[in-house]
Amino acid sequence: MISKSNIVTLFAVLLCTALLFGCTPSSTEDVASDVDTLALGDISDRFHAESEDDPALTEEKNTAELSSENKSDTKPLPKITIVEDMRPSLGHGPKGVAYQKYIMLHDTEGSADPHSVVSWWDSNGNLVAAHFVVGVDGVVVQCVPLDTIAHHAGFGNAGHNSLFDTPEDGRDDKLGTTSIGGAYPDYGMNSYSVGIEMVHIGGSGYYPEAQLNALDSLIAYIDAYYGFESKIIDHKAWRTSNSDTSAEFAEYLRNYQSHRTHS
Repeated sequence: MISKSNIVTLFAVLLCTALLFGCTPSSTEDVASDVDTLALGDISDRFHAESEDDPALTEEKNTAELSSENKSDTKPLPKITIVEDMRPSLGHGPKGVAYQKYIMLHDTEGSADPHSVVSWWDSNGNLVAAHFVVGVDGVVVQCVPLDTIAHHAGFGNAGHNSLFDTPEDGRDDKLGTTSIGGAYPDYGMNSYSVGIEMVHIGGSGYYPEAQLNALDSLIAYIDAYYGFESKIIDHKAWRTSNSDTSAEFAEYLRNYQSHRTHS
């Protein structure tokens, strides 16, 4: 016969055994979970610490975040057909986005088509060219990349480097340049501008609608390429003795400067 004391002892043993085996799995899982959490937290903290210490990792992270932020803001470039006829001899140094300030408009003072104009620039040895030529039929030809300096503006009035905030900083190789006199010593504009030549002879009459529409689209394209609006000027703003653009373009120029289209 089992005594009451033995029954109590046996019951206590059974109760402890049940509690031990019943609680262990749950406790083990909790401990494992805590270990995993601590390990992941430690790795995460260590990664962030290493990222802060490693410039390459930090730069990669910042670039990725910037790309992600800008993706939704990116706008497609306007639809325009640009015929590329790149001529390396007509490029004169780097002109990155940080240096872009002006779009300068010119007349070719001739009736040759854009391809012929570009070929002439490349063959005459002067190393002078604009980035783009716009034909009377609206054909747009590009011969110098937008991130490259082209010698289209030439020399400007004394004091114009300061007036237009276009300091000569050594990026322009100045190949082919020849002084034109003491009144026009400044040569900074090329390094801060995009040049556009329109096939036109001053005094010959109107600019065709196809040409003006193409110029509208080209200016919109340049704006979208850089992500901001450059100031629009004509060549004679830089060198006051210059005649282009012609008098027939005066109203169009005002329109371009006020709202960036010809009408």
